[in-house]
Amino acid sequence: MTAPLRLRLDAAALVANWRTLDRLSGAAACGAAVKADGYGLGAAQVVQRLAAAGARDFFVSNWAEAVALAPLGVTVSVLHGVRDEDRGVALTGIARPVLNTDAQVARWREAGGGLCDVMVDTGMNRLGVSAAAVTGGLLDGLRIETLMSHLACADEDSAMNDRQRVALAGLAGRTSARRLSLANSAGVALGCGYAFDLVRPGLALYGGVPRPDMAAILRQVVTPQAQVLQRRRVSTGATVGYNATWTATHDTEVAILNIGYADGYARGFSDRGCARVADGTALPVIGRVSMDLIAIDVSAAPGVLEGDWIGLDFALPAASAACGLSQYELLTRLGPRYDREWVSGA
Repeated sequence: MTAPLRLRLDAAALVANWRTLDRLSGAAACGAAVKADGYGLGAAQVVQRLAAAGARDFFVSNWAEAVALAPLGVTVSVLHGVRDEDRGVALTGIARPVLNTDAQVARWREAGGGLCDVMVDTGMNRLGVSAAAVTGGLLDGLRIETLMSHLACADEDSAMNDRQRVALAGLAGRTSARRLSLANSAGVALGCGYAFDLVRPGLALYGGVPRPDMAAILRQVVTPQAQVLQRRRVSTGATVGYNATWTATHDTEVAILNIGYADGYARGFSDRGCARVADGTALPVIGRVSMDLIAIDVSAAPGVLEGDWIGLDFALPAASAACGLSQYELLTRLGPRYDREWVSGA
């Protein structure tokens, strides 16, 4: 049975974005953050396509996400490390833990764990062991594949970026780590000095634009589409939707679409969002976005009928500006009610 709403996912755009980031990263390997179910697109489908394109390093947040990818046989790192509850699955070797705390380091060592990654805090003060602990010998004896850190302000021209770069560079050769890694999507745009041995993009893979200077080189991947449930004429002076926030200034043709904020189409798109028919004609969202439904003005599209599919404008920077949510939220709120349909390109 098919759903009345779907995500059109452009596989060629996804791969092109990864290749662009790989090229910008110079000699560094280009991995992929596929946490949060591949930023809402479907992690397994994303991994399969990026692995075929040449990606070899994938990052998830927790062990449940790692287990879901285990049948694909790719190299996965679990960013949140290893809790007591994770020991059993972590020791199976389906993924590497990214150790984040002194306690996690001790837990992994005591469990006889093998190859791991380690996060070091270089100023974000979120996850990571301290640089002082690293130079003091905390990681001695561990088999480390990647020593990594995370940029706090890569989407801005901040002096903190260089401080973090210098801090991580200062740890080169101080552990058994084969690789160093710092750059996220925005960090890739800061230049090869931030790439080290491995970059870990996320948002930019999926069509997000983490820095304005990347807008021209990244392609949109995701377009939500929904079916028309009803077409109706709304008379002059009548209102549409909850709280009657939109009033018809003239007789208006209105279509009701099967999509709402329960599907990640945010309330912030109320009277601000836009849909389009195949020829590009813009159809504004009118009234409040409700849980399962939106209304659009289809006066300019006389051919739109019940059962037709309509695409929503979802170029991430513009959509973010329109609704007030971050590009990350727009992607990761895309819910399970969509069918996800991969296409080869526009």
